[in-house]
Amino acid sequence: MPFSETTDEHTEDYWTKHYKHFLKPLIEECSTLEAHRSTALRGDITRQIILDLIESPVVVADLTDGNLNVYWELGVRQSFKHGTITIAQRGTEPPFDISTKGILFYDSTHLDEDGFRKDFKVAIEDCLEHPDRPDSRVLETISSRGSLYEIIRRDETLRRLDAVLSECSYNQDTLKTIIEQVQSNQDDPQNRKIRPDRFRPWAAELLVTNRYVDEDQSFYLVAERYLNHIAVMNDQLGLWKQYVDPTEKWLLEQEEWTTNAFKAFKGRIETLRDEIEQKQY
Repeated sequence: MPFSETTDEHTEDYWTKHYKHFLKPLIEECSTLEAHRSTALRGDITRQIILDLIESPVVVADLTDGNLNVYWELGVRQSFKHGTITIAQRGTEPPFDISTKGILFYDSTHLDEDGFRKDFKVAIEDCLEHPDRPDSRVLETISSRGSLYEIIRRDETLRRLDAVLSECSYNQDTLKTIIEQVQSNQDDPQNRKIRPDRFRPWAAELLVTNRYVDEDQSFYLVAERYLNHIAVMNDQLGLWKQYVDPTEKWLLEQEEWTTNAFKAFKGRIETLRDEIEQKQY
């Protein structure tokens, strides 16, 4: 609400009394709430106002006189949270952007306000009982299903899955290179070479840790087994130089199983990626 004079009728003193003697007592009839206007206890008052707008369970915006600061604050609030009540003095004509939003109107004298008081109390109780009930077109547009948020989230998920697929391809190529070297060593033991290659786990680790795709537990168990096998393979590769024959024997024994495991995991990620990309919003 305004702090300073907005019209000859609505002076700074008017707005102070409007808050102290009208709005604050009405709000605090709900015993769990304490009404306050944002003030800077330390530092920048704008910062404090923004924090209050985001953190408060209920925000009341008085649109009387079309104060620009009030509309800016309403925009901030509705970009982050539901639970906003808009009020105005009768005769106020809201702009088109919020003309469809429910607005509670009070009388200019503040004397005959039984209807307003009742509706205002119901609105406050509704905000407290249903904090996630949408009352912000802005927040609904950027956070609900089919919204900008969902589109951005899908694109981010696709990028992350692309990283997993790239990592899978790298690991498949690495496995092929290692097995070829082992077979070469077996054919020519006098010219053995130990490769420094290791399998990459990072993109798959992010998938398992953040669980950013909505799949059931069986999917993540497959991903965890894939990561566990990579860890075992890397541990064994670290012993190659020290234990040449046992390591090469073990790698050859593991070749078929590892090849199939890598291929199966990559195929599952490819299928999942296609499903997400084709999903309609």
